[in-house]
Amino acid sequence: MIGACGLLVSALAAPAVEGGGKQGLNPAAIVMFFAFVLGTLYITYRAAQGSKSAADFYAAGGGITGFQNGLAIAGDYMSAASFLGISGLVFASGFDGLLYSIGFLVGWPIVLFLIAERLRNLGKFTFADVASFRLDQTQIRILSATGTLVVVAFYLIAQMVGAGKLIELLFGLDYLYAIVIVGALMIVYVAFGGMKATTWVQIIKACLLLGGATFMALAVLWNFGFNPEAMFSEAVRTHPKGDAIMAPGGMVSDPVSTISLGLALMFGTAGLPHILMRFFTVSDAQAARKSVFYATGFIAYFYILTFIIGFGAITFLMNDPSYYTAGAGGVVNKITGLIGGTNMAAVHLANAVGGGLFLGFISAVAFATILAVVAGLTLSGASAVSHDLYAEVIARGRTNERKEVNISKITAVVIGVVAIVLGYVFENQNVAFMVGLAFAVAASCNFPVLLMSTMWKGCTTFGAMVGGFAGLVSAVMMVVLSKAVWVQTFGFREAWFPYDNPALFSMTIAFVGIWMASKADSSQRARDEVASYDAQYVRSETGIGAASAHQH
Repeated sequence: MIGACGLLVSALAAPAVEGGGKQGLNPAAIVMFFAFVLGTLYITYRAAQGSKSAADFYAAGGGITGFQNGLAIAGDYMSAASFLGISGLVFASGFDGLLYSIGFLVGWPIVLFLIAERLRNLGKFTFADVASFRLDQTQIRILSATGTLVVVAFYLIAQMVGAGKLIELLFGLDYLYAIVIVGALMIVYVAFGGMKATTWVQIIKACLLLGGATFMALAVLWNFGFNPEAMFSEAVRTHPKGDAIMAPGGMVSDPVSTISLGLALMFGTAGLPHILMRFFTVSDAQAARKSVFYATGFIAYFYILTFIIGFGAITFLMNDPSYYTAGAGGVVNKITGLIGGTNMAAVHLANAVGGGLFLGFISAVAFATILAVVAGLTLSGASAVSHDLYAEVIARGRTNERKEVNISKITAVVIGVVAIVLGYVFENQNVAFMVGLAFAVAASCNFPVLLMSTMWKGCTTFGAMVGGFAGLVSAVMMVVLSKAVWVQTFGFREAWFPYDNPALFSMTIAFVGIWMASKADSSQRARDEVASYDAQYVRSETGIGAASAHQH
């Protein structure tokens, strides 16, 4: 909390918003926006009626099909960072914006082949169930819950910034009021509807987002006679950076940063708590596999569209001064001068290709995107506190489901308040970049512990704790000491850590820490944990015993 207050003070001392500015009210956008909010609140009300047990609240009772879960995973994963952030990065940097698209996508084969099936066979509600299957429950759950909450905090910042900017643009509201509205809505979804409401909000939003993005990309290509080469030529001619936008290396210049970012995006996917939770909503391991297969297809298609949308925004917006606000001395900066900042490039493009009505639709969809992802994140954070920390560590199983779910709901409120504060502090960060940091932490703490505990017989509790916390602390420290936070957010002159993304270093620290500490642990408990690996291995591969565990 002290840290959050410190961040708030430094943010208040920071200069005014770059690329700020407001736009006139758009009645169509506001009508669609309210239609979506009211529709999803009705779903939440219906889901609340059906959420009777902890299994209903955390995992929708395990009753979601593979196809539905695939759509929901895609809905959870295609966040504001993907839609607004990547198209904004392509708009500002050109070709290099693809780094995030490809990175976000290539993590899915890892989830499919290494994680999904084992997770469903070993776990119940959270990935901590899996990591603590043969290791010490108390210690591993404390580590997993800490990792989950840190990832959720970073990820929430990105979603809150996107949502705040969007509502600021739509309603002409102040940024602070905008993020308070988003925070309040997300608390309602999670606290009342649980996983069932969250799942259906994600499914609806995925369909709307895929439909809207497809229309936008087709409208852009139609303008160039469906000739991508003509679109790229026009973008090069229009963009202030010229030919440089078609060359790699404009955004991430050195090989270490590129590899580090790639590792974070690839392995971070397999450590994201709100994505891992989704595998407990299906009936068996086969459905978990199917849902990853469907999700990968939807996500791959969507990322191709964000690239077209980003270049489309260059060709449509940079020639039109009405989308810009003048800077000092009346000079318009064609990249940062965009009303609402570069994160709003896709929203402005919707207006350029489809007028006010389509702008309304895309704004409502972008907002739906944020709410769906934020609800999933908040639910994973709340379940880490109530299921992992309270039920298993503090009460040591001496609690009932009703009390556990109530604590989850209280936690959802607390997380909502924290998200509002952090969203206010990090107002000027690119949302895709902020999500990259969340991925770095997930790849440095959650993923190594999950992988080593399920795939390596020699992994012990001591090893997982040393490596997991070393990865978590080093990732967070490097993020804070990097240029993006230390210089741009806190206002110090020089960064202590030279790279913006720490994954290459912090992941290595985590894996080496787990291996060395496990090897050094010669206690009786460590020998017992190694001996019990075979039973875990059989269950993770076959699912024998998994069904009965889910029914209890």
